[in-house]
Amino acid sequence: MLSLSKSPVNDLENDHERLVRMALTRVPSRLRGAIDWLRVPSRRPARVLASLLLIVGGLLSFLPILGLWMLPLGLILLAEDVALLRRGVDNLIIRIERRYPGWLAASR
Repeated sequence: MLSLSKSPVNDLENDHERLVRMALTRVPSRLRGAIDWLRVPSRRPARVLASLLLIVGGLLSFLPILGLWMLPLGLILLAEDVALLRRGVDNLIIRIERRYPGWLAASR
């Protein structure tokens, strides 16, 4: 009998979770707590709203308080709900790790 832990879909979800956790090591701990709260599946409306606001804030990074760091964070949050975007975000995280080994695993 085939177990659920060995299914390809489950493996992709586990890989995605590992990649997102790796990317979030670079986020300040206060912000990481909010992101963990938003990543709970039942908080989808709040997550989508927060991700869209972060993406818009990243696009307006020329303003004093907003920054370009908001764009990838918004994309990571939105990727939780959009499968096509999830694949692209995962590939981007893998490319960053290959180009800058150890940068995403840096401890704070």
